[in-house]
Amino acid sequence: QVQLVESGAGSVQIGGSLRLACAASGFTYRDYYMAWFRQGPEKRREGVACIASDGTTNYADSLQGRFSISLDNVEKTLYLQINSLTPGDTGMYYCAARRRSPYTSAWWCSRSSSDFDNWGQGTQVTVSS
Repeated sequence: QVQLVESGAGSVQIGGSLRLACAASGFTYRDYYMAWFRQGPEKRREGVACIASDGTTNYADSLQGRFSISLDNVEKTLYLQINSLTPGDTGMYYCAARRRSPYTSAWWCSRSSSDFDNWGQGTQVTVSS
């Protein structure tokens, strides 16, 4: 059974940094791709970044440069490093995982929420001045 548990919630000032973690269990990473999503107040859930089973990463164009997704296979933890935080980064952050089909390339991952069937409970990030 896939389990995803996020941590790293916090209130930070504008310009600060935060690292979110997602403890993952119940699956083999080489068979899955994973992603971080976020949902701000009164906003739709958006895909921030994803990481494919071979480690290839993909970021939302507007967020590339400030966000970094990584996977520690030993610790079995997915991370999201966020730098230069702005109030627009405020929201709930979720990690998600999806088993890769045999027809999906190992370098491919998705940032579309509809592609994922395993979700964590979320962790709150609040950015203020």
